[in-house]
Amino acid sequence: MTDLKPPRLAGDDRATLGALLQYQRDSLVRKVAGVDDDRAATSPLPSGTSLLWLTNHMADAEITWVLQRFARQVDPDDADHAATMQEAVDRYRRVCGEVDRIVAASSLDEPCPHFDGGPGVNLRWILTHLLQETARHAGHTDILRELLDGTTGR
Repeated sequence: MTDLKPPRLAGDDRATLGALLQYQRDSLVRKVAGVDDDRAATSPLPSGTSLLWLTNHMADAEITWVLQRFARQVDPDDADHAATMQEAVDRYRRVCGEVDRIVAASSLDEPCPHFDGGPGVNLRWILTHLLQETARHAGHTDILRELLDGTTGR
């Protein structure tokens, strides 16, 4: 697997957050490319974490934070976890596209409606949170892939 470095740019918050989030999204997808469904659903860990679960989980994170909490959209089809790796990647890409459209039409300072009684956050915070969450799980995906078949690289 090709080892791709993150983009370097001197842009504003929107450009920087967008580029780094997309890099991490792409990294996660690259790590699961070519894995057969049996391996994708297999976990070498006591927690049961698998490549298939992580890919579905990352779609869920973007759905929860941007589509549901920020944009207040509810689509019952979004809740259906994919059963195969290709379906999970397709679902993740589709969700990311929906999220990107909402982000492009919104101010980073736009507040997210209170959803849990805690302090409010804005879209900038949500994107930063998704960036760190995606990077964290892309790292998990990297380790799982290496454990499953020895494939390494970003």
